[in-house]
Amino acid sequence: PLLGPVVYVLDLADRLISKACPFAAAGIMVGSIYWTAVTYGAVTVMQVVGHKEGLDVMERADPLFLLIGLPTIPVMLILGKMIRWEDYILRLWRKYSNKLQILNSIFPGIGCPVPRIPAEASPLADHVSATRILCGALVFPTIATIVGKLMFSSVNSNLQRTILGGIAFVAIKGAFKVYFKQQQYLRQAHRKILDYAEQEEA
Repeated sequence: PLLGPVVYVLDLADRLISKACPFAAAGIMVGSIYWTAVTYGAVTVMQVVGHKEGLDVMERADPLFLLIGLPTIPVMLILGKMIRWEDYILRLWRKYSNKLQILNSIFPGIGCPVPRIPAEASPLADHVSATRILCGALVFPTIATIVGKLMFSSVNSNLQRTILGGIAFVAIKGAFKVYFKQQQYLRQAHRKILDYAEQEEA
């Protein structure tokens, strides 16, 4: 049967809304992520530079620069966290550790030849690694600020103290990570498959 004008308009409106909703939802999600990144960037600037100094810097800055610059802070932190510099150090360590005898005296067993080379999983293959990268990147400015206050309290500038704290944290954490991964590598390389020992029935 033919539709009346009211039903036709309602049907047309319903179809238009159904087609527009996915685009509107995507726009809302992108906008939410953008404004979250802007807020995070602003909080990071105030945390790193100091609350009062950060507000002064943002008040004096060009609004367009803030709208583009602030959301790039979390993006750059995440991209920086994805650079796995420890793996490059580890490869160099494994390649040249037998030539550097000082490493063997500090870390026994480092330069020993391994019976087999174990397979290593890709770091981004696991979804837990992706969440660790995200959380580690976003928490990094806070950790850098805390480490800077603990280790470099004599430095007057908040920014310099935070930068030094961040460098110290990355270096210390990286050294522990390289050592831990090397020990895991050696442990995997020296694994042996043993025969199953059946227990005697009593």
